[in-house]
Amino acid sequence: MTSIKRSFDITFCIFALWLMQACSVSYSFTGTNINYDIIKTFSVDNFFNDSGGGPANMEQLFTESLKDFYQRNTQLELVRNNGDLQFSGAINRYTITPQATVTTTDPNLPDRAGQMRLSITVEVEYVNTVKEDENIKRNFTFFKDYDPRNTSILQVESVLIEEIFESIIQDIFAATVANW
Repeated sequence: MTSIKRSFDITFCIFALWLMQACSVSYSFTGTNINYDIIKTFSVDNFFNDSGGGPANMEQLFTESLKDFYQRNTQLELVRNNGDLQFSGAINRYTITPQATVTTTDPNLPDRAGQMRLSITVEVEYVNTVKEDENIKRNFTFFKDYDPRNTSILQVESVLIEEIFESIIQDIFAATVANW
């Protein structure tokens, strides 16, 4: 009986190892299901700022943040161009709009915005050279609010932009390689 059990255990272990080897799709804690045997590289073209607003380095900040995120969360190698996965696009909207109005009790003072919203939209074209049916071209938008009574946009702009880009990049990641 013991030799039959041992034979079964060995057969089961061999089958389990074969099964794990046969599954070439790699799953990770970040939720990707990239087949690293086929897809090995990614490239990111410089994104442009077509919005007419924002700081001068905004497009560079977005491009580098996108590269860093994919390097940290995948096993893909960043290449200058013609990656298996390719990203390009532009920041096409940067707006600051009032969200809530504070009415003053002094008739000599105008009403002021009690809350302002910074919104950024990035158009992304994603090309998967291996699975062309996964290609997308789409806008990703996110916003952050701030209180203009306590701070100016110049004081919070860089922090808000970084937070907005982080959210947009997570959405891009989810739409491209996470397949959520």
